[in-house]
Amino acid sequence: MRRPLKVVHLVDDTTAGGVTRVVDFILSSNATQSEIRHERQIVSRGKLLATRYDADVIVSHLTISWRSLPSLLLLRASNVGKRLVHVEHSYTEAFVAHNVPNQRRFLSLLRIGFSLFDRIVGVSFAQSDWMTAKKLCASNRISTIQSCVDLSPFHDVPAPDGPKRIFGAIGRLDRQKGFDVLVDAFKACPIKDIRLFIFGEGEEEEKLRALAAGDPRIEFKGFAASPIDAFSQVDVVMMPSRWEAYGLVAIEALSAKRTLICTDADGLRDHRSLGAEFFEQYTTGCITRKIAEMRSRASGSAPDMGNPPKALEEIFLSKWQALLSELSESPIDIQIANRSTSKPSELPNAESHNGPSTPAIGALIMAAVTIAAQAFHRQWRMAASAERRAPILLDLECQLWAGRSSCHICSSQ
Repeated sequence: MRRPLKVVHLVDDTTAGGVTRVVDFILSSNATQSEIRHERQIVSRGKLLATRYDADVIVSHLTISWRSLPSLLLLRASNVGKRLVHVEHSYTEAFVAHNVPNQRRFLSLLRIGFSLFDRIVGVSFAQSDWMTAKKLCASNRISTIQSCVDLSPFHDVPAPDGPKRIFGAIGRLDRQKGFDVLVDAFKACPIKDIRLFIFGEGEEEEKLRALAAGDPRIEFKGFAASPIDAFSQVDVVMMPSRWEAYGLVAIEALSAKRTLICTDADGLRDHRSLGAEFFEQYTTGCITRKIAEMRSRASGSAPDMGNPPKALEEIFLSKWQALLSELSESPIDIQIANRSTSKPSELPNAESHNGPSTPAIGALIMAAVTIAAQAFHRQWRMAASAERRAPILLDLECQLWAGRSSCHICSSQ
């Protein structure tokens, strides 16, 4: 009898957010446990990963940055012969547009980081299409597995009855979620009998409360310990996110039979087939008009999901099972360049090829250079500080290394 496949999931985000919930769902599911044994390992962000894990497949849910690149190098070097998978939970086309001034350099970082893994998992089709278009890695090394959690509790929520008067914004109160734009749009809507309930906590709360001041229709409900209660209190869920790799709130809202209106950006586009609606443009005026349209819409209309909630869960788990099984049975590293056009006689021996492929070795060399550069840079800065050189020289040195006004070694990314 074949032993179960051992899979370890590396996580550096322990907040109660999407990454934790997705991994929880994988670990708690009974669908794959008979053939696959999943385990979670919490690692400190940026900590050097020189551990050789007792696993057949290592799944990274880690954040890729210049600072974490040496850690990923050591992870690869310490686990030669094992299959490595990276799930990209964070970076998207809109993320880059809103947050990255030096896009060429940032995309180079992702290409280097991705080349250390046998497979990259995109959490939405839109994200995978972006990674392919930007040539962050070969298309045959990208697998799309849309994120999912246990949706059965949301499926049991009764559908709203009556006119759509209560709008909900659910999630972290930070810039990504775009709640500032929603508050401005809601205040501009003249309809008196509508309400906006904002569920969540975060660094933008004070700013949002200041924006909402003077409008009694807007209420801050705080952290929702039970998402079910939050969805039960609203008729329409608004997701005006500036970027979103996928958006678990979207499938939860649709599973709870709530009308979902969101930005036409990144992974949120994946929800169109499930019944999501979109703002025509990402402007205050368009969002205000959508709010008014929802209020005038006939009562009782609920979104028509193309895939029922249970199907989303089954698809998610079956895709993970298929990917892990494929990697465990494939002795040839799938990073081999131009494999699709090679003749059979040109392929490496399947039994002897257990280490990283040529692209991966190149990435290891580049990452090694990065480690050396970082060590030199830290020593140079210490010497500069000790000698009390002029701050302008230190700033110039940082810019030369980082290619922008903030130093990528001194900062988190």
